[in-house]
Amino acid sequence: MVFSEVTRERAQQIIARYPEGRSRSALLPLLHLVQSEEGYVSPDGVAFCAEILGITKAQVGAVATFYTMYKRKPTGDWLVSVCTNTMCGVLGGDKAYQALSEYLGVGHDETTADGKITLEHAECLAACDYAPVMTVNYEFFDQVTDETALSLVKQLQNGDRPQPTRGTRLCTLKEMAVQLAGFADDRGDDVIADGPAGEPTLSGNRLAERFGIAVPGFDPETPIAKKDEAKS
Repeated sequence: MVFSEVTRERAQQIIARYPEGRSRSALLPLLHLVQSEEGYVSPDGVAFCAEILGITKAQVGAVATFYTMYKRKPTGDWLVSVCTNTMCGVLGGDKAYQALSEYLGVGHDETTADGKITLEHAECLAACDYAPVMTVNYEFFDQVTDETALSLVKQLQNGDRPQPTRGTRLCTLKEMAVQLAGFADDRGDDVIADGPAGEPTLSGNRLAERFGIAVPGFDPETPIAKKDEAKS
């Protein structure tokens, strides 16, 4: 695939963020960038990153296959991830995932026949206080049930973009990949959501206040001791 001029220009902008001689550090956002055009990191995308950074395709592929956010096969507009780790699983995540799998007719890391929705079970979405959770293109829907999960997916199929429990209005996976590459959301300020932390998130802080628990003071300017100095 020949990548667009927009993608090539953005690639140079990404590389320019890093010090001279450190351009290899741009690989992660560059992988998101090629995913924003193709919907996944294809062999062409790997070759593009390798060429522009002056590294081998094997080096790029090693990174692209390590992180689950880089998809190695065509992925739908809507990546639906259901947490099935212990906390979410026992509270209803397993049931929600099974309901979606049966309804969509796909299993883990599979995409519907129309190419619109990719389903996956996630080991942990780091939101145990809102369990069970699922995400659509990494935006959270909290305390889901099999019924609410099915309702969300049906809205996506109908062309709607349901409002996440926390975060901005939904955008497609390609649109999200542009943001993950480090470029601002161009849909305007009206898509930005900003509100107080949820009750489960605040519970720990309130308990700490009640019992007088506080983190010891720390000076961020404190130099990190070398191994020999730390022993002395």
